[in-house]
Parts: sequence; C-alpha cells; structure tokens
Amino acid sequence: MTKPPLPKFDDARRALLARALDRGNPLLREMGIDLAQFSERLEKGGGQLEAAHDRTFLEALVKVAGRPPLVVQNDEVLGKSTLAGNPAVNPDDFPADIGDKITGIEGFLPCIGRVEFSNHNLSWGGTGWIIAKDDKGLIMATNRHVAQLVARRTQSGEGVFMFNPFSNARYRARLDTVEEANSPRNPARVFQVERFLYLADNAAADVALARLTMPQGGAAGLQPIPLSGDQIDEDELVGIVGYPASDPYRNDPTAMERYFRGLYDVKRFSPGKLLPGEEGDVLSHDCTTLGGNSGSPLISLEKKAVIGLHFAGEFGVGNSAVRASTLQALLAGQSGMVPGTALPQLSAEEEEARRLRHDAAHFAGRMGYDAGFLQVADVPLPAIPASIGLAAPDDATPDRPNELRYQHFSVLYSAPKKGPVLGALNIDGSQTRALKRRNTTWTKDLRLPEAIQLDARDYSDPEIDRGHLVRRAATNWGESDAVAKQSDADSFHYTVCSPQHAGLNRNEEMWLGLENYVLTNTRTHGFRACVFAGPIFTDDDPPLGDSGAPIPLNFWKVVTMLAEGEDEVLRLHATAYVLSQGPLIADLLAAKGRTEAVEGFVFGAFRTYQVRLADLAQMTGYDFGPLLAADPMARAVERIEGPVSPVKPLNGFTDIIL
Repeated sequence: MTKPPLPKFDDARRALLARALDRGNPLLREMGIDLAQFSERLEKGGGQLEAAHDRTFLEALVKVAGRPPLVVQNDEVLGKSTLAGNPAVNPDDFPADIGDKITGIEGFLPCIGRVEFSNHNLSWGGTGWIIAKDDKGLIMATNRHVAQLVARRTQSGEGVFMFNPFSNARYRARLDTVEEANSPRNPARVFQVERFLYLADNAAADVALARLTMPQGGAAGLQPIPLSGDQIDEDELVGIVGYPASDPYRNDPTAMERYFRGLYDVKRFSPGKLLPGEEGDVLSHDCTTLGGNSGSPLISLEKKAVIGLHFAGEFGVGNSAVRASTLQALLAGQSGMVPGTALPQLSAEEEEARRLRHDAAHFAGRMGYDAGFLQVADVPLPAIPASIGLAAPDDATPDRPNELRYQHFSVLYSAPKKGPVLGALNIDGSQTRALKRRNTTWTKDLRLPEAIQLDARDYSDPEIDRGHLVRRAATNWGESDAVAKQSDADSFHYTVCSPQHAGLNRNEEMWLGLENYVLTNTRTHGFRACVFAGPIFTDDDPPLGDSGAPIPLNFWKVVTMLAEGEDEVLRLHATAYVLSQGPLIADLLAAKGRTEAVEGFVFGAFRTYQVRLADLAQMTGYDFGPLLAADPMARAVERIEGPVSPVKPLNGFTDIIL
C-alpha cells in the first residue's frame, strides 16, 4: 500500500508540535525524538523519516469529515444524537438510531482509562481497559508498545518495570478511568498496575495484559468489558474510546483542529465503521484516532462487545486493531481469568428509571438561599422583572413563591427561556469539604413541569456544555461530608444549568475562581460570602436547536461579603463581573459616550470584566437593592477626576477593584 506524502512542515504545524511537546504528548517521546530532531526528519519526507526510526505504529484520521470524536463527560457520550444522517443518500452517514446504539454501550465507559506513569518523564502513554478478572482482581488490556515505555519483557513472557536511569527509581503505571474534560481526579477511579502478566514479543500481536490493584474502597459494580470473536461485517457500526493527543506531525493539522478544537488528552468516543478486512488477526476501521489512542477498545455497537484492540493507523487510509479472537486466546492461556459478560438488557420500565427525576419529596427539608447568611446585614435576592416569566415550583411558599430551594442555594427559573435566570449561593469557606468528583447523572426537578425543562437531547451538540449556574465546587461545604455531598448532588439538576458555548464554560482562568479570590483576600472579612449569578439575555443570543431556549452569550456574577472600612466597621462589600464575548460590553461603553473605548474592540474571545453594579442592573433589568451602595468599583470611579471607563477587563485576580 503506497503511503501518502507527509504535508509540508509549516509554521502552523510547528506551533501545534510545540504545544504537543509542552503537554507531554506520548507519541513524540515514544518515538524517542525531540522537536528539533523531528523537524529535521519530517522535512526529509516520509521515507527518510521511517528510515531514521523504525517504529511504525501510528494513530490517524481516516476521514476528515463525518467522524467527530465526541467528548465523554460523567460516563456519557455528549453529542451522540447529532450523528444521524441519511445512509440512503450518503453511505458514510450513520443511521437514525445511532444515538440509542451509543447509549447502549455507555455502561462500558467506566472501565476505560488513561495509562499514566510515575517516575517517568512522560506523564502518560496511551489507553487501557478492563478486559477480565481473576481471583486477585481486575485485568487491564493495552498495547505492547504502551507497556514497553515502562516495562521490559522477561523470558517467561511477563513484563517487569524498568528503572529510570536518572533517578534509579522503578517506573510505575496506573489506569485512571476518568480523565474527562473539566473533571478533577477521582482517586476511587484510579487503579495501580501491580505487574504485567503478559507482554508480547515484537513479532506477536501488539498486546499487553496487566493486573490492577484495587483502589481504596474497592471497585463496586465494575465488571470487565465482554469480548466478541464472532463473524463481523464490513460497515458494521463501531466506536473507539480513548485519549487522543495532538498529533499534527502525521495528520493534516487543519482537519485535526477542526475535529478537536484544541481539546486533547481527555476521554473521547469516536464513532465509525469497519473497513474491508486486512489479512490475519487484524481488523480495519475508520474511527478518528490520534496519538494516545494506542490500546483503545474497538467496540461493536451492534454486538455491545469489544471486537478489537486498536494499535495502529495511517492518515487517510485506515486504522488497525487486533481481533478479539486473538485476545480471547491470550486470556485462555492465562490461568483463572474470567472474561467480561454482556451488559444486562433492561426493560422499558428499567430504562425509564435510569432517566432520573426528583419530585418535591426528594427536596424535603432543603432551606435554600439564606438572605441573612452574613449576619451583619441582609443580602436579599435581586428583584426580577415580571417580563422574565418566573416559574412557580409546586413546593413554593407564600414568602418565596418562585424559589427552587436546594442545599445552600436557590434558583429562579424562567418558563419562557426554559432555563435558570438566577442562582443564589451561600458559601462558608471555613466548612469547605474536599469531595471527589462523582459520576452524577443530570436530573430533572419535577417541582417544575418537564415541558419547560431541557434534557440530554437538547444538549446533544458537543460544542454546547451544561454550564453550572451555581459553581459545583463552591457548594461543597457543610458540617459533615453528607451535607456537602447533598449540595453537590443538588447542583446536577437541569434547572441549575444553562446552555453555554464550550469556550465559555471552559474559561477557568478567571471566572471559576472569583469566589475563592474574594474569600481569601485580606481586604474582606471572614470566610462567608453570598454569590449571585445568571445569564444576560440579548437579541443576539442564538437558539438552542429546536428546544425553544436561547444560548446566552453573556453571564454575570456578583460576590458579596463583609469588609472592614477605615472606621473598623463591618459593611457590605459587593463586586460585579460579566463574562462576555465583547459586543455587550461595547454596547455599554457606547451608551455612555465612550466611543473611543469601542473603537478597535476585539470580539470573539470570552473575557471577564469587572463592572459597576449599577451598570449590571442596567444590562439585566434586575434591582440589586442595598448592594448598589456597597460597590467599591463605583466608589473608585467617582473618586477619579476626568473621564474613566466604568468597565475593567481582568487579566488576573490582582486587577480586581476591592
């Protein structure tokens, strides 16, 4: 088979390569070359590059369109319902029920993880998954060439960890089965590799098997993924699950960036089809893969089982996997190993039960937001215009007619907008609990009609995130872990999230840390704060599919605490912020005659701005009551003589006016 020529190594490709090296891209170091060496060899062309290095295993884009690598979050494949096409018109399209087929194998996702290293200059090397178990625990499958980064084959065929030549410490490996976008490490989902039970020689199929040590607390309910060595058909629907890393040196960088949008090294599901079979024990498929997918399971959506172990690929041609029949034979040769069994078939009633819904009884005893939380002065909810159309929950009280009350926070919800318009949270930093990120399912709150709530289908676009209006980590406090966990779980209701463009929801540099910075700043007093947050609706907001809900392009936040003045008296202290792509801020400045500030304004990137509360009230139409007099930015603007902008772009926390 003639290999396509490598594309020209231009400045754009060089920049992508530099970023890949900075992240510790597993494939570059697996090949044993640095950026300068690779640049020189790549300029010489594909043949000379191969002559300079004899590794031939690759991962590659096969189709530059129609094979999107979907993000996995909370063990769910996002965007799966957007894949359906019309196979009668385009044979490469997926059938109408592709989303349901992917849902049918999501139970395997907790068994697939990133193979990470210790005592090594490479933080991780590929993908692994739980293939079997024995009387001592679970067994992981990955590629030989992944295991060989930290282990060597012995005469018995097992693998032994090698030593780091610089530190004289043994390499170690582990399987982290989370490593999802925006998800913190969960120690309960990390399995240490005790030893490699099988490490193939270089002439055998590219397979390694390892025994995993159970994490503290065990691995309740975790079962090996089943294998199927049955007859397979060309065009059979399949999927790859793994951790693609930036690989612009062997793939077209434009196509790669169009697929991945700069988000690499996290768990993704790549749908595809089987290609005409290769000879012997190898399958061929067209799922999108990159460096880091080495060791990924190739899953049949029809059989709901693994049919292959991915190990190689070639850009524009095809990807290759070791057949499941080879894996089955290897397991049979290992004493006492038990392969996985099929996922249980659920009845229609059981499937419905999986789509969790919580009624008013579930929330009994929730007090919600406390306006007197700061004790010295009350911080009431802002007054919301009637035009917003606030919904009334069925457990409302006469004095709180529109509040959805949760643990430590409340939400005001708009029926016309089909989303929350205000989240109000109390934070006690002195009682913060370090909770593990749980695989919590997003749930409907039946205190409001289901017809005015969004669900997973509405969030099927992979570029649209379910953005917590109330920051999840900030809810994790209380007198006990149980209280903090209840608040954490409450934040995973559809009534608490707002549709957000991925670039906005993942802007963590400023937006997610505002509360923490104000809490710990020496100009404020104590560890208590009240936080309000919500979207700013404008006529520019695009629709969320056919849901009837808008996608807000701007969000606001107000953080209120107590501050000690020069007279040593504690008073309210409230700062306001806006997260915007820019046009909203430009309109505000233009309305105030600041045309010189509007000229040259760059749109497109989400940025955080500090604004005066009075201006935020103008943008939203909300009445913030006593907080208007507690705004240090308003006082600062008043003290400065001459024209001064009422908007402050924030490049770091030290830019905030407190």
